[in-house]
Amino acid sequence: MARLSDIIEEFIKGMLESNEERELQIQRNELANYFSCAPSQINYVLTTRFTTDKGYYVESKRGGGGCIIIKHIDFDHNKYLLKVLNDKIGDSITFHSTMQIVNSLLESNVIGEMEANIIKVAVNDRTLNAAGETKNKVRADILKNILFLLLL
Repeated sequence: MARLSDIIEEFIKGMLESNEERELQIQRNELANYFSCAPSQINYVLTTRFTTDKGYYVESKRGGGGCIIIKHIDFDHNKYLLKVLNDKIGDSITFHSTMQIVNSLLESNVIGEMEANIIKVAVNDRTLNAAGETKNKVRADILKNILFLLLL
């Protein structure tokens, strides 16, 4: 018998495949009610099965009942580059290492000056000061998601 996580994953993937835009907006609580599980089970599935390195972008909207937006991106031309970058960034990255990656992408014309500047501002130590000791992890997550969207 399939685990509940597998069933939820297949259900969400089925909904995404039936949508031409490959984008889905769901209410976490409604989905949890549908499967008679805790909303944390839905969170678990989203964070482990719908990751950027698997071609998914997940965004949580708060307010007005909130919702979760899931986008599936078919990327072939930059898939290898994204995998290499994802592996290099890992779960945590320093600002210095981030700047090496950003400058390399800029020099290779993979990203433009504007994108490079946006990344630099988003991941600098001053911006991430409130994250405290987890700032390198937060920086890695921000960097991966920005690069994922830029390299679609």
